[in-house]
Amino acid sequence: MDIAAKDAAIAAFRNEYPGAVDAGRGHPAVRGCEEIRWSEFPECPAGIPILLYGLLDEAAADEAQRVFTDVMFCLTGMNPAVPEALPFLLRLAAEPRVPERSALLALLAYVVGCSEPTDGLGEAAQWWFGSDADHPERERCRAVFTEHADVVAALPDGLTRPDDRAKLRWAAGLP
Repeated sequence: MDIAAKDAAIAAFRNEYPGAVDAGRGHPAVRGCEEIRWSEFPECPAGIPILLYGLLDEAAADEAQRVFTDVMFCLTGMNPAVPEALPFLLRLAAEPRVPERSALLALLAYVVGCSEPTDGLGEAAQWWFGSDADHPERERCRAVFTEHADVVAALPDGLTRPDDRAKLRWAAGLP
């Protein structure tokens, strides 16, 4: 998906859920998301805060997560801005009142998978996913999980599949 299509997807989301921004703006979990210059990351739209706010709106949360996933991930990896979004996603997942919380935890487990090193996995992996040197966002995501180990440790059991929970705990350096 090119940047114009990503911008259009966010605009369509905002038009369909005009109250979503107000639902999330000011929430402690997303405080500071507007200060990040999202569009300075390659292929990242400026409207990421709209989607983060939308994750807090009961009516919009499912669609906000779908659009976020579409604009930040592709078949072969993740957008270089994902490490910047990850602290917000982790704090949202820790918030009991967040709608679609289980799906958000599954997304975080997916980020763990996208963050795994590919060097040493063979030529095919290098061809599909690129080298770790070419994708520093992988290491930056791993660092964010470690930095937020306290948030990961506090996530309740039962909201996600056991293997996803194990992935999150592993990424955070927890037993």
